[in-house]
Amino acid sequence: MALTHTDVEHIAHLARLELTAVEKEMYRQQLTAVLDYANLLNELALDGIPPTAHAIPQYNVLRDDVIEPSLPLEDALYNAPRQQNQQFLIQSVLA
Repeated sequence: MALTHTDVEHIAHLARLELTAVEKEMYRQQLTAVLDYANLLNELALDGIPPTAHAIPQYNVLRDDVIEPSLPLEDALYNAPRQQNQQFLIQSVLA
C-alpha cells in the first residue's frame, strides 16, 4: 500500500507537523514500508485460533494478604525532618 504525498501531508497536519519536501518524501517511504509490513499479517492463517489479550497465559503473581504488625510509630518518624502530634509535619502546599 503506497502512500501518496497528500496522505503524508494529511498525517502531518493531524500531528501538527510542518515538514519540508525532503521530509515528506522520507516519511512517505517509511510509512509505506511500515504499512506494507503490517499488511503481511493478513497472510497469516489464523483460522481456529481464538483471540487473546496476551501471547502467553497470565496469572496473578501477587502474594496473599497477610495481617502483620506494622512499623512502630517511633521507627516510622525517626528520620522525619519535622514532626508534630506523632505525624509528619510538612510545609503547606496551598496558599
